[in-house]
Amino acid sequence: MAVTHADLSPGRKRSDLGSKTGAFLMVFAIICGLLCFILCLLAEASRSEVTWESSRTNGEKQTNQCVYSGSGKTPLLFAASAFVILGIAMAVEHGYMLVAVSKTPDSALVAWDPDSPSSKSLTWQAAFFFISTWVCFAVGEILLLIGITVESSHLRKWASPSSNCLMIREGLFASAGVIGMSTVFLATGLHLTALRIQRACENQEKLRRQMMEAAMLYASPPRNSGVAVMPMESRREHHHQPPLSDYSSDLNKASSFV
Repeated sequence: MAVTHADLSPGRKRSDLGSKTGAFLMVFAIICGLLCFILCLLAEASRSEVTWESSRTNGEKQTNQCVYSGSGKTPLLFAASAFVILGIAMAVEHGYMLVAVSKTPDSALVAWDPDSPSSKSLTWQAAFFFISTWVCFAVGEILLLIGITVESSHLRKWASPSSNCLMIREGLFASAGVIGMSTVFLATGLHLTALRIQRACENQEKLRRQMMEAAMLYASPPRNSGVAVMPMESRREHHHQPPLSDYSSDLNKASSFV
């Protein structure tokens, strides 16, 4: 049974994008994105609302005062949890990709042809996913940070009337959840694109190695067949010739019969 390079090559390391660890972290990031979306919806449903009341002091000028519907602790807890979970998902996913790319063999990177159409397509896809992922992540985190700031401004004395009340617009937390979930899916697309680039580099490097081995095989001199060629003199000595006395006795016998 012939032994191929696939038999001699080691298995995939944990730092490879196509390993079980990479698949697990990708699924973990998606679960974190879905959890962030659910928490944002809960924060949207429990966000503080403001009601305005008009009052007169000693029969003088009418003044408008606002009152919060709640303390803001519940939406603050949900928004802060979503903020942290989204950051963890991005840190885990992109940190693992950076480690995997940094440990890619130099031979595979040398074999990568940036001028080929497939290489250009994969490069543009990776650039699109990378930029859009970080833009969505920044927007989602900023929206969550705004909601956290507003909800934390009335943790105390929220039931007492005030002349100035900060209020979150409807749909802010829900928008942050949608953008956060989009961030995770875009990061997954970046992971898969990086995996395709890694596989393409490995295939090109394997093809280059096979071509070099074939060229070395044809350039090497032919092997010895193992058949020994005997010299002419040794072959003559090896062939046994009868002595001349035997020939003379045979001639005498023939003459006697005649």
